[in-house]
Amino acid sequence: MEEHSDFSPLESQLAAHVRARLGGLRGSEARVAQVVLTRGADLVGLSVSDVAELAGTAPSSVVRACQRLGFRGYQELKIAAVRQAPAPAPGPADSGDPAARALADTVRAAREALDGITTTLSPDRLRAAAEALDAADHVLVLGAGLSGAVVLDAAYRLRALGLRADAPADPITAGLAAAQLPPTAACLAVSHTGATRTVVDAARHARDNGATVIALTGYARSPLVDAATHALVAGGQDLVFGLETTASRIAHLTVLDALTLTLLALRGEPAERALRLSADVTADHAY
Repeated sequence: MEEHSDFSPLESQLAAHVRARLGGLRGSEARVAQVVLTRGADLVGLSVSDVAELAGTAPSSVVRACQRLGFRGYQELKIAAVRQAPAPAPGPADSGDPAARALADTVRAAREALDGITTTLSPDRLRAAAEALDAADHVLVLGAGLSGAVVLDAAYRLRALGLRADAPADPITAGLAAAQLPPTAACLAVSHTGATRTVVDAARHARDNGATVIALTGYARSPLVDAATHALVAGGQDLVFGLETTASRIAHLTVLDALTLTLLALRGEPAERALRLSADVTADHAY
């Protein structure tokens, strides 16, 4: 059977649902999930035995994988897949031009990550995380590697709303700060995989001290989510090799935008005053 690898925007909800749970799958179950991702809406023409053959496993493993993904069985997953749009017609990205392919793949990965946010993140979870930040007297923002840009942005936005926020760049300093957090503080930990050791360990220290831990990650099942009080899941694994972290950062920055807008509504006039002060400070640095 011919393999397919492209998804239309309408397929992104099912894809996001599956990708957010990939971290909790191993072996044959992970292979079944990859078949679901690569086949998309074409699953409508495949039997459970077909999927088992493609994944190199038994039909019973396909059913178990579907249940691990949150479906009652393969038939329910197939119904979800058939509601998705068919794959798009070939376009400029198929011309053989590496620049055209790179541009199309990057935009597609980002679009799918953004389209999938409302599938993996509910308004209730976002509101609960915003309320926890609003109630904290201090916020420690953690992240490493490519999540560092998201961490800096988060700390800046929280300060602009009048919250006391710190984002230590050094992992040892961050771990020490997390170990000293009081129960009145909150920790916002960012990790695409949810498995970065320094971030997870620091989040665990903060949680052990009674501080509220908010995880921003691409995987619903991960060590960071296990350590968190609140989990914001967005930007799961993408199909474009090498672009996983790029798309996840875009999704994480979007969630931060929604989180800060929610905080602005919760904090009211104090946040408005802080934003005006932030605007004044910013203006001083412009020509």
